[in-house]
Amino acid sequence: MSDQKMPLFDHLEDLRKRILISLGALVAAFIATFTFSEEIYGVLMFPLRYSLDFSVTDMYVEFVADDKLQATKLVFLAPAEAFWMNMKVALVAALILALPVIFHQLWKFVSPGLLEKEKKYVVPFVLGATGLFIFGASFCFIIVLPFALSFLLTYKVGDFLMPMLSVGQYTDFCLKFILAFGAIFELPILIIVLAKLGLVTVETLKKRRRLAIVLAFVAGAVLTPTPDAFNQTLMAVPIILLYELGIILATFFARREPDGNG
Repeated sequence: MSDQKMPLFDHLEDLRKRILISLGALVAAFIATFTFSEEIYGVLMFPLRYSLDFSVTDMYVEFVADDKLQATKLVFLAPAEAFWMNMKVALVAALILALPVIFHQLWKFVSPGLLEKEKKYVVPFVLGATGLFIFGASFCFIIVLPFALSFLLTYKVGDFLMPMLSVGQYTDFCLKFILAFGAIFELPILIIVLAKLGLVTVETLKKRRRLAIVLAFVAGAVLTPTPDAFNQTLMAVPIILLYELGIILATFFARREPDGNG
C-alpha cells in the first residue's frame, strides 16, 4: 500500500466527490429512463403474463403465455399511484444503467489502500460487479418472478376469484425481488473485500461451507415469495455457487501477512 496516509478530511472530501459523481450519473440515467418509463413498465409486465416452460428429457426451454393471467389488468387506487409507479420503475432502471459509474467510483475511493499491482483490476471489478448484479436481476425476472406470480395468483383461485392487482403493489413486489437478487449476486465481490481487509480467510470460508449451504437455503426460503421447495432451490443453488466462486477469487486477493524476514 502507499506509505502516505490520507488525512480524514481528505477521505471525506474524496467520498463526497465520488458520491456526487455517482448521483450525477444516476440523475442523467433517470432523465433517459423516465422518458421511456411506459415502455419499461411494459417489460415489467412480462413475468405476470408469461412463464418459463422447460423439459430436461425433451431438451427445450420456452416462454409460454399464462392463459389465466393474460387478461389481468393493473389498477391504481390513488390519484398519484400511477405517477409514482413510473418514477420507481425509471429510478431502478436508471440505477442499473449507472452501475458501471457507481462501481468505478467505489473502486476509485478504495484504490488508495490497494497495492499497485492490484489497482490494475479496476476493469474486471467494474465489469464483474455490474455483470453479477444484472445477472442476478435477470435471473429473478426471467425465472423466479414468473413462477412466483403464477403460483400466487392461481393457487386455489378457482372460477370464483379474479386477481385485481394494484399497480403500486405489483411494482413494489417485482422491484423488491429484482433488487434483492441483484444484491445477493454480489456475494463474490463481498467475499473478496472481506478477505482483502483480513476480516475472513479462505480457510475459514472453506470450513464454514456447510453453514453457508444451510444459510443459502434459509435465504431462499425468506427471499422467494412462494413456499414451495423448487423456488427456494432456485435461489439457494446460485448462492452456493457464488459462495464457491468467492472462495476461489479470494485466494488471489486475500491479505498476505508479512513473513517477518523483512
